[in-house]
Amino acid sequence: MTSHVPEVFEKLSIFFPMWNEEEYIERAVGAARTVCLDLVRIGQVLDYEIIVVDDASTDATPQLADALAAEDPHVRVVHHPHNRKLGGSMKSGFAAATGDVVLYTDADLPFEMAELVRALRVLDTYEADVISAYRLDRTGEGPRRAVYSFLYNWLVQLMFGTRLRDINFAFKVCRRRVLDHVELKSEGSFVDAELVIRAQRSGFQILQIGVDYFPRSRGVSTLSSFGVIRAMLGEMVRLRGELKRVAPVVGAGHRP
Repeated sequence: MTSHVPEVFEKLSIFFPMWNEEEYIERAVGAARTVCLDLVRIGQVLDYEIIVVDDASTDATPQLADALAAEDPHVRVVHHPHNRKLGGSMKSGFAAATGDVVLYTDADLPFEMAELVRALRVLDTYEADVISAYRLDRTGEGPRRAVYSFLYNWLVQLMFGTRLRDINFAFKVCRRRVLDHVELKSEGSFVDAELVIRAQRSGFQILQIGVDYFPRSRGVSTLSSFGVIRAMLGEMVRLRGELKRVAPVVGAGHRP
């Protein structure tokens, strides 16, 4: 019986979509840098990059991002000349990422960044393609958002056959081979569901892990606003037919 040899990732990319996150950006990039250095030290990752996608922020986010990039060659910034919402920011982040494994998350750090170590271990041990986390305790987000999230997850499960508990949670780790085959179309907050649906229907293996949730303590989240919800449901309906036609990719789910 041979023992499992831990997978070594050539390069890890972490990207943050940001719009007016001047209160969070330095903490977010610092937390990402710390976990990346830990992963390099233990030999699980050989190199890393941290990408800030500035979605045409109107506060000090662009200047702070550029300053962080000037101080650290591992930090890069993508500036949007016009606001492109979450979907556009995620597409820019995935396009800019050069790693063989990519983490997308929010600037307000809704989970402890050290959870990435566990996510990569699960990705390796179970030969998965995507790790999608869910919140173990959602009471911190308030009753209205909890109800909205429950109904939205149920609707996505009903329409597309997904089995994810928390499809919009901003903690998704993807292998490069997934991103090479999945082309995202959403410009809004439906993009999280679209990523998972396209990956699942393409035949890639998605695993879930539960993490402790830390709600935003500064600023205001717009995810539960009426306009965002209406746009999200509109994109769900508009893309439903195309997503239903996604066919399995030859060799998906098998480690080369």
